[in-house]
Amino acid sequence: MKRVIALALALTAFTAATACAGSVGLGAFAGASIPVAQEDVGQGTLFGLRAPVKLVPLLTVEPYWASSSLGNKDVTIGGLTYTREGPDETAFGLNAMLTTGGSVQFYPYVGVGTTKLKRTAMDTSFTTYNFGLGLGFSPVSKLSVHVRGELQMAVDNGASRKFANITAGASYALFSIL
Repeated sequence: MKRVIALALALTAFTAATACAGSVGLGAFAGASIPVAQEDVGQGTLFGLRAPVKLVPLLTVEPYWASSSLGNKDVTIGGLTYTREGPDETAFGLNAMLTTGGSVQFYPYVGVGTTKLKRTAMDTSFTTYNFGLGLGFSPVSKLSVHVRGELQMAVDNGASRKFANITAGASYALFSIL
């Protein structure tokens, strides 16, 4: 009987927290994508969309779509120097964030997704893992401005490409859940 009462109290507390905490938003971001330990790719620009869904006060999930145009890189092989075309990157996935409420937020996040790198003679898809830290400010209700730094790892059969991404963006809470 004690277990049933404890479970009922926990369920009541959980539903009360979700009733006042949930929201669905939409946001955009832009920044820089910096290759880590890659000799054939240069730094590029990054932009995309995010749709933060705040489930409970401390947990937000965020589907995202991103596109990057990575820079060209001069490569020297056997004394010959040539310019290697930077690939275009398209990525989509889902981030999970441990967020706090209030007008200032500091949060860690992790994510998983799919990345496609495409350039002349290359069209490769990777499973992507990312993690990072974000800092958010809410100057007015429902509007948030975010700055983030993350490490993105695109992995395929043991080979990987890593990028350090630095972004800034804004999101707006479109509606509340419940």
